[in-house]
Amino acid sequence: MALKRLPWFLLLLVVLLTSACSQDPAVFEEHSTVFEVGDHPAWSGKDWNDDNWKKWIKYVPDGQIFWSRTKIDILSAPEGSRPYGLQIDVYGEYEIFWDGVLIGRNGNPGQEAELPPEGKLWITHGIPAQLATEGEHVLAVRLSNYYFPDHVGRYVIEIADYEDLLTSLLIKTSYMHVFAGAFLIISIYFLFLFLNNRKEYPTLIFSICCFLIFALVLTVFSKDYVPIHYSLHVIRLQIINTFLLGISFLIPYYFSMQFPYPRRGLSLILYAALLIFFWLKDGHAFDFKTVSMVLSMWCFSFGMVAYGVYKNVRGARLVLGTLLLSMAVFLASGFVVSMYTGMGLILLGMLYLLTLNIKTQRLAYENSLVQSTRLRLELLKKNIQPHFLMNTLTSLIDWVEESPKKGAMFIEALAKEFDLFNQIEDQTLIPIAQEIALCRTHLEIMEYRKEINYTWEEEGIDLEQMVPPAILHTLLENGITHSLPLSDNSVRFKLVYESNSHYKSYSFLTFATVVKHTTSKEDGTGLKYIKARLTESYQSGWDLTSEPTSHGWKSTLKIYS
Repeated sequence: MALKRLPWFLLLLVVLLTSACSQDPAVFEEHSTVFEVGDHPAWSGKDWNDDNWKKWIKYVPDGQIFWSRTKIDILSAPEGSRPYGLQIDVYGEYEIFWDGVLIGRNGNPGQEAELPPEGKLWITHGIPAQLATEGEHVLAVRLSNYYFPDHVGRYVIEIADYEDLLTSLLIKTSYMHVFAGAFLIISIYFLFLFLNNRKEYPTLIFSICCFLIFALVLTVFSKDYVPIHYSLHVIRLQIINTFLLGISFLIPYYFSMQFPYPRRGLSLILYAALLIFFWLKDGHAFDFKTVSMVLSMWCFSFGMVAYGVYKNVRGARLVLGTLLLSMAVFLASGFVVSMYTGMGLILLGMLYLLTLNIKTQRLAYENSLVQSTRLRLELLKKNIQPHFLMNTLTSLIDWVEESPKKGAMFIEALAKEFDLFNQIEDQTLIPIAQEIALCRTHLEIMEYRKEINYTWEEEGIDLEQMVPPAILHTLLENGITHSLPLSDNSVRFKLVYESNSHYKSYSFLTFATVVKHTTSKEDGTGLKYIKARLTESYQSGWDLTSEPTSHGWKSTLKIYS
């Protein structure tokens, strides 16, 4: 039930995220920004003539003091006692002047060589109410980017109600941390699912994707409560792009596992090379890298899912719908909103595919239980069917007439086998010692019936191990049925046990002349029983192979840890 609720929970988070990132009506209009290298106090004045200044085009002077000026129209004065606030996103330590009045300081511009780094990258400054009147104003900033002279500059201004600017950051950050926390929980949940079934690699990929999105959100929004000096900002952006690199590769890789297509390996290698090219290109072009990797991820994923729709793979149509919806969000909103909303929608599609796989596995497991019960009854019936009893009783009559003592031993062996069957047929796992006792008893019966010298050998057996009942007995029966004795009228069986940190292995060897090599694709009743029993106990964590050898036949059963 918890798994069924996850998609709805994620969808609710996506809606909350979209609403949290929605923009309030603007209260200002920003004109072009100009700058001039140098340092003069008069440049802060509202009436200073800056017609000859250079237009700001992401240019950063080489570690020198410089000034920027931006004309701003306030569309409506602040209400009552609620002043406006100003947020400015720019690299460097700076002082902010509004119509020539100093309203904020961040660090010590021009004194970085003598003083340690101070200030942080994102600060909200208050604009005095008497200065925020309706009409035209000038925002002048005295800057120095001493610690990062070669970096491409940013200049983003936001003006709104001062308290709203502060609280909106907290609200947005809280929503995003709930968003990140949900993905962390989902990541841990699916990691445990994978650890319980280590062959389900899509589960592991999905878990890693969720964790990377958790780490990405945490890194992006840590700026709102962790002071970051502008000299460290590039390291943060490199970490963000590294997380995006992993996400951008793993999501299409996941879809390639769910919707296999021709030349999958080659296309994934080329796609990985493309992502690494974007990741390495233009050291400081982080926006370009981000957009390139995210769009590449979407296009590559769309192609794979479209192929799954073409091949009519279950679940492909719904996943294609989530991809198209994520693109619609991208076209209708800003990149930041669309990136997280789109990733949430894409992960919903991935989660839907996982739930389909889990449902399929559950149904297969339930079917295996039904099949195991049916085959167990058939196996028991096989041991008491009329021709088995007739042949056994006929042999018993002969032995009683010829050698009453051996006839009595024959009866005891037959009774012991039926008693063992009665003890184990309702159990899921039994000790290996009990299974070996069943095999030895069956060989004793068949030796009386066929008058062939059957021998049983063991090597490396761990008597504390548990196995499904009658699986070795079934392999033994197949060996007896499909083999002729050697020249000395003997057939030898040997069970070899090996184990390591990855799996436990049972090798069942038949030393005889094999008379029947079946080429049919259909398993016989015995093999169906073995496979059903193994699935019942180990799900998909097992492997069974059989092959002819120079001495007869070899069956190998591996049970994975």
